[in-house]
Amino acid sequence: MKKRKVITTIGAIVLTASLVTPTFAAGQTSPGTPDQQVLSVEGFTNHAQLGKKLEQIVQNSHGKVAVEVAGFSNKGREIWKATVGTGKKVILIQSEIHGNEPTGTEALLSILQYLGGNSPEAEKIREEITLVALPKMNPDASELSRRGNNMTWQEVVKAFPQLENAAPSWNYYTYKDSNFDYKSQPGFDVNRDFNPNLDYVPQPKDFPAKSSEPGWFITPESQTVRDVYKSLVEEYGKVEVFIDLHHQAPYYEVDGTDDLVTFSISGQFVPDPSTDAGSKYATYAENYKYDFSRQLNVAIYNALQEYGDSPFKNITLYPQGQNLPGTALASFALNGSGTVLFEVRGQTHSMGQKKKGQLVKAVERGLYGIINGVTDGSVYDIDPEVYESIPLTEGRQ
Repeated sequence: MKKRKVITTIGAIVLTASLVTPTFAAGQTSPGTPDQQVLSVEGFTNHAQLGKKLEQIVQNSHGKVAVEVAGFSNKGREIWKATVGTGKKVILIQSEIHGNEPTGTEALLSILQYLGGNSPEAEKIREEITLVALPKMNPDASELSRRGNNMTWQEVVKAFPQLENAAPSWNYYTYKDSNFDYKSQPGFDVNRDFNPNLDYVPQPKDFPAKSSEPGWFITPESQTVRDVYKSLVEEYGKVEVFIDLHHQAPYYEVDGTDDLVTFSISGQFVPDPSTDAGSKYATYAENYKYDFSRQLNVAIYNALQEYGDSPFKNITLYPQGQNLPGTALASFALNGSGTVLFEVRGQTHSMGQKKKGQLVKAVERGLYGIINGVTDGSVYDIDPEVYESIPLTEGRQ
């Protein structure tokens, strides 16, 4: 058996609430040590730059891409929504719900630029789908280069007076360490603030809750995403696909190999509501499309395998058996969308410019696997059971 090299990775983001012990590739160490320095965040798009880049994409597209303000962060920063295409099938993609996970935003900007162009391929995609992007949907966290937003419990109570005597929710951060200062600027993990009941109103009895229970829509960021989702359902009947772009620790390996994982994917975030394990969500059983989620994930995997023996092929399944109804992915899966998680290796301070470019390109290629598969219909012909044969991430299953 291969000896596992277990270390603590500064800033490692894990979707699950439980602690996972990673396996790291030979010669690699945690951020800040000689083999992996804490690197500059220069080169990633900040909030002000994002507004300018989106404006330029709109101009270059001659109206094919539309951008509007969907809402505002707790500190008043715009949350932009970009839309391209006129097709009946809606693909909704969000990035940076955790503010130190930025590669998805760069990938979305590139895709929007391409889909706003004049190529026959882009025109065909626009005819078949409507792509809606929420790049950098947690801008306050992005500006602080951290996971949580910038919001106090007192601000929550001001917005929802009925919570005056409730305990703060379990995902409220108030600590200070060498990496993040939540003590002077508290905040919430926005990706635990969603609820399958899209009309839910916060109730004191539901606090502080825990990771295996739904969230509350108490942050303006989650409220914005919910409202965009609901408006799309009202206009189109449903959101065909929802994709959430994240990061994970930098040195996971493909199970049984020394190959570094490029990114992990998943289509499972809550127990199937038609089973005993998911019986508390039985009212959503008719809407739940797990096989379609698996087909979408296989489309990503297949798209990356087409590049042969390259780092792009190292795609693994994120840990399965999740029960996280407070995530956007779980909430929207229960409301009928095919759902996909991207967990790219590394984070803002641990990648550097060369690795950043490679990972952004990998995300783009994975996203096009879905976009093209929905456009030409091929994704619906994929055997969903192939999902179960996607390699695992060593030490995480």
